[in-house]
Order: sequence, then C-alpha cells, then structure tokens
Amino acid sequence: MSAGAVREEDAFDVARVNAWLREHGDPEVVRALEGEPQVRQFDSGASNLTYELRWPTRALVLRRPPHGALGGSAHNMHREHDLQAALHPVFPHVPRMVGLCTDPEVLGSDFYVMDKLEGTVLGRDLPDGVTLTPEQATALCEAALATLVELHEVDVTAVPQLAALDRGDGYVHRQVEGWSSRYRAAATDDVPDFEDVMAWLAQHEPADRPHALIHNDFRLDNLVLDAADPTRVVGVLDWELATVGDPLMDLGGALAYWAQADDDATMRSLRLQPTHLPGMLTRAQIVERYCAARGLEVSEREWAFYEVFGLFRLAGIAQQIYARYVSGATTNPRFAAFGPMVTYLDARCRTLIG
Repeated sequence: MSAGAVREEDAFDVARVNAWLREHGDPEVVRALEGEPQVRQFDSGASNLTYELRWPTRALVLRRPPHGALGGSAHNMHREHDLQAALHPVFPHVPRMVGLCTDPEVLGSDFYVMDKLEGTVLGRDLPDGVTLTPEQATALCEAALATLVELHEVDVTAVPQLAALDRGDGYVHRQVEGWSSRYRAAATDDVPDFEDVMAWLAQHEPADRPHALIHNDFRLDNLVLDAADPTRVVGVLDWELATVGDPLMDLGGALAYWAQADDDATMRSLRLQPTHLPGMLTRAQIVERYCAARGLEVSEREWAFYEVFGLFRLAGIAQQIYARYVSGATTNPRFAAFGPMVTYLDARCRTLIG
C-alpha cells in the first residue's frame, strides 16, 4: 500500500482538521505534534478514504467515507472507530485510536484518526526491495492464517462493545438476504443479475455455527508486516466490515481474493495480493489448515456454500463501487474495471454451483 498526492476530489481542509485534532484528540498523542502535517492519500482500499498525516515526529492515519457513499455499516466511522478501540486491548494487531469526529463542519463527514502502524504492506506485487523465498511465502501464509485464527478465538463475551455486535442465530441467512438486496440495488445495466446464484445460496444455507469476531475483509494487503521480517504480522487494517458471525464466512470471503498460480488468466489478472508466488498456500490448503487449527469438521459440500458466497459478496462490494463510478459519484479511473470483474465473478460462481 503506497501513499501519494491527495486526489483533488478527495482533498480537505488540513488546517481545520489539525485544529480539531489538537483540541479533541488523545492528549498523550497530540501534545507531541508540532505544526501542520504533510498529507498523502493511500491508493489502496476501494471503499473508505484513507490518508497519512505525517508530522516530523509521528505519523497518524485519517479515515473518512467516500463521496457519494451508499451508507450502511461499511461507511460508519463511529462504528469502525469504537470497534477497534474495544478490540485493541484483547487483539494487539489493531491500531490505537486517537480521535473520532462527528461534527460535519470540520470535514463534511464523520472521520476518525488512529496511529499509523509502521511496516510493510503488500500490494498486487511485492514492494520494491522485498523478496520472498518459497519458504518465506509459506511462512507468511501461516502467519496470516494464525492471525485470523487468533481473531476468531477472541472471547467477544468478555468485551461488551464486541458482544453487542452479535445479533444471534441466522447470521448466514441475514447475509444472503442482505447482500442479495444490496446487489440488486446497485446493479447497472451492463452486469449480470446474479439471480441464479442468489437462489442457490438461499437454498444451501448451512446450519448456524458458534459465532466469532470476524474481520470480513481479511487479505494479505490488509496486513502490516514487520519491515525486517515480512513473515511476521504487525497489524491488521480496514475494519469497516467487521462484526460477529460465522467465522467460515470470514474465511470464504478472504479466499475469494486468493488468486493462486493455477487459476485461469482472468482470476490471476484480478488479484490484489501476491498469492500466486511460489510457496504460497493454495485455497484448499488454507481451508484444511484453518479447520485443523480450530478443530472444525467441514465437508466439501458445506464449504462450497462459503466459497460461492465469498465470491458473490465480493461481486456485491465491487458492484456498489462500480455503481458510484457509473453515476459519476467518483472519478477514480481504476473503478472502471470493476464492471468486468463483476461479470467474471458471476461466471465463477456458476461454475462452482454447476
């Protein structure tokens, strides 16, 4: 994940944000900040906007919703901030929160500021200067998987703010219904309707499993790695979709992005992370190791649901963003490719369901 100049459409009043931060931010953090920060915008993340605020002695990160956001928990800064603040004491891979602003006069929307986790963030390919031997690639996969298992084993009942996210039985059913509705609402004329896929998912919903805290966007490019040892996970980013629910939904969602070396050319072209490199675990290996680590028994038939849903949900996320691009709510040119991505994901789902 790299940062560069702030796009004109995403610029904000730095002086106003700086003044608010000094008055309302965590005193232990802001007292050491001198002058105005240099601001850069991160180029990854297709949902909420993320900026680096860098002072000579410290760097912070600001998160805000995109222009033309469709609403919902994915753009709820208050929820995202509070979840991480509650999780930080029991899951150390979460950044420290510095401040939450709900006054629209400051930025035009809610936003929050957090510590910047220093380290390496992978993108589609390895960053300059970073190499992975096949053995290191395997070790990175194992470290990422161990981090996901650690998250799923957090005792949410011991943290009231996290326990409140659990809406009880029916999580899978709510997700199928919810993402079906969201996809239909965001559909444009140039993408498939996914109706057959949605019907198949509704007919094959698995029984409820014990719930866990789930990230819902767990990918290698949402991990901060130790700059000196890229096989060690320092932190986990982008908690906007996190909730409490079926942990296999989290795993299925993560693997929807996992393009491996033997995938077709289109899947490999869509990858956001270097999961095609020699030594990277396959999707099947990850499922097997995850289930072994958590003592779960999952049949191939059961797993098919989670795999298809993960792909459908990815299509729903991409389509919501693509709809904003088509409507002109965002002009980021990389979103133009999201329409063809949605079409490909429909075909992939259909192949899996037969």
